[in-house]
Amino acid sequence: MVGHPHLTPQGVGWVEVITGCMFSGKTEELIGRLRRAQYARQPVVVFKPRIDVRYAKDSVGSHSGHRMRSIQVERSDEIIPQVGDAMVVGVDEAQFFDPGLVQVVDLLANRGKRVIVAGLDLDYRGVPFEPLPHLMAMAEYVTKKLAICVICGNPADRSQRIIDVGGQVLVGEAEAYEARCRLHWSPSRFDPIQERLPLGMNLAEDLG
Repeated sequence: MVGHPHLTPQGVGWVEVITGCMFSGKTEELIGRLRRAQYARQPVVVFKPRIDVRYAKDSVGSHSGHRMRSIQVERSDEIIPQVGDAMVVGVDEAQFFDPGLVQVVDLLANRGKRVIVAGLDLDYRGVPFEPLPHLMAMAEYVTKKLAICVICGNPADRSQRIIDVGGQVLVGEAEAYEARCRLHWSPSRFDPIQERLPLGMNLAEDLG
């Protein structure tokens, strides 16, 4: 992050996106920025999706144990009416929100708010996890966090689902996910590289 996102918005807001895989420290980074805003006596409000009850209903929490009071909402259109006089608006686990979050975040920034959004950029299949890609494209600042691969210790940017449960959305912790690097990540029992190739393309033939 460069200097001015930690200052008070002057006539215009902006959007900051913190993204990465599971266990990369996204929520911890979000809480840290919001705490610094509070130390500067800036009114702060934080939202999270109702589906996420891993730590508490009324707070966002990081894997390392940091907590911050938050408001649970079901839909993105519930956010604006509850912002009040807050100058800094935090949104955690943005991947669990509906596509309308993009418009909500944009509107808040246009109203002079500093909006900080955290969430997964890829799902367990390695597919871009909306609405994060749209938010990253519209944001003034994007921070990509990396974890550590549990297999080899290399930088990890992928979330490996380790339990046999289907569906894009699965709220979980270490019992359900691991951080993996590109080499050791596999979205299914099939070859992880071959599965992600375009239909009709055969890796062995094309490299042969």
